[in-house]
Amino acid sequence: MAQPRRLLVLAAVIWTTVAGTPLLSPVAGAAAPRGGDALRVELDGESMTWERVAGVLEADAVEVHLGLKARRAMAASREGAVAAVEGGQRVYGWNQALGPLKDEPLPAGERVEFQRRVLRSHAAGVGPALSDRVARLALVLRANTMARGAMGVRPEFVDRITALVNAGVTPRMPEIGSLGTGDLQPMAAAGLVLTGEPAPARFRGREAPAPEVLAAAGLPTAFQLEQGEALPLISGSSVLTARYVDAVVRAERLVDTFDAAFALFLEATRAEQGAFDPRTHDERRIPAEVEAARRTRALICGTGWMTEEGRRRLGEESPRIQDAVSVRATPHILGALRQTLADARGHVEREANASTSNPLVFPKPGGGYEFVMGGNWDAALLGHAIDALNAQVADLGVLSQELSGRLLADKWSYHLPANLAGGEVGLNSGMVQAQTVAVALVPEMQARATPAGTLSRPAKFGQEDHNTMAMASVRGLHENLDRLETVLAVQVMMAAQGIDLIKDRMSGLPLGAGTATLHETVRRHVAPLGDDRYLTPDVEKSVELVRGGELSRDVRAATAPSADECAA
Repeated sequence: MAQPRRLLVLAAVIWTTVAGTPLLSPVAGAAAPRGGDALRVELDGESMTWERVAGVLEADAVEVHLGLKARRAMAASREGAVAAVEGGQRVYGWNQALGPLKDEPLPAGERVEFQRRVLRSHAAGVGPALSDRVARLALVLRANTMARGAMGVRPEFVDRITALVNAGVTPRMPEIGSLGTGDLQPMAAAGLVLTGEPAPARFRGREAPAPEVLAAAGLPTAFQLEQGEALPLISGSSVLTARYVDAVVRAERLVDTFDAAFALFLEATRAEQGAFDPRTHDERRIPAEVEAARRTRALICGTGWMTEEGRRRLGEESPRIQDAVSVRATPHILGALRQTLADARGHVEREANASTSNPLVFPKPGGGYEFVMGGNWDAALLGHAIDALNAQVADLGVLSQELSGRLLADKWSYHLPANLAGGEVGLNSGMVQAQTVAVALVPEMQARATPAGTLSRPAKFGQEDHNTMAMASVRGLHENLDRLETVLAVQVMMAAQGIDLIKDRMSGLPLGAGTATLHETVRRHVAPLGDDRYLTPDVEKSVELVRGGELSRDVRAATAPSADECAA
């Protein structure tokens, strides 16, 4: 789904120069499908950092080109690969057929035609298409892996990919079909567009057959693959990696949004602050947990509500010894999730700068080149990492729903009006049914978090008898991120309502600096609930607020180290 997230990521992009050549820089006036400055990326097979990858995902337009050193390496490996085949080496996808037909030789006169037929036969995917931004990133990632020179493809093939990217042409790439043994189906669909077959592509918001789209973009309407070039396009994990990047960007924003919802919850329930004391988290020795607690302290900095006086205003005469586990353990839960997201960035960087294909071609010590055939397309690490992230996303949904549920009950909320009802309680039923929306989604999240990586199915006459199922994993992760947006939206809406219901009794006591800003942001989008009203529009407005990233931006501003006066 389209997300207005690019400012969050592009703000973090680092403009760097390596050996005097800009690898990522803004280019004024570049041809761009959506106007404005383009993001320039030089492909060299080894310099795609997380910031660059995320920048390609989020930029309105990009301009990609193959670096000179990589071009020379590709040309040399292509020459060596062709010589190895002509010298008699039998090579999968070059002079031998594929899959269960791997032992079938291909005569020299059929090898070019075979590339076309590989794309046609493998382009069998179905389901929703990848977003334009994800499809574009998948193409850039694939071009960068080719730039390493180990796949034996011509530099002109990368030029063809970059020409489409620069013009703003994106293939329609279906989500369903890949088993994690290479992105065969979606990348074959991309290959049909690259070569000018009448497969669907998009350009400036319009979808049409590729020849029509390519002509409209001012590009040659046909491109011929040479022998051995179909498999390097489809045999890898570039689509999976692109979807993983998109999921990590979304998840990071939603973790920030949970920080916002949690801080509002803490104020509404006048929570005890000891759970966020830096000393206890320093003692645990988990840096991401330490950071999670610091962010909470920064948001509630200066609060008068979360004090003994604030608690007395609603009838608590004795000190509150400690809050429930869902409150006290939140830094630990968020710390674990943030660590997983940090690890994901490393996984992406390795994958973006690796030769994920089969076969690969390498220089021989004594001169010349030789092919090595293996399973280098396998996405086991990514698949299991995605499954782990999905499990933690589902757990965050459980935690959010538990916290919003606490706001409904007098005892659990420390005397907020029952059901968060405005006006006369009883006559008004309040927000109990809005909270039920979150309850309804959590079991779906738990079910969809079942790790697909444990559900391998054999395929293709046992030639591919173990599959990572990683594309199913990333589809499940994105579906759960969709659900988490709604679960968090319910918590945000309810926590803001809790604050409004007791603010008169808190007269003279300030909210924390961060939570005051967050509360104002919520109220710009969703009005407080007085007498009962039609709640679906309120929930939908809150979902749009979460999805739009405004709360995440507020949190990042309030918790930046330079803005943090409550670090200790």
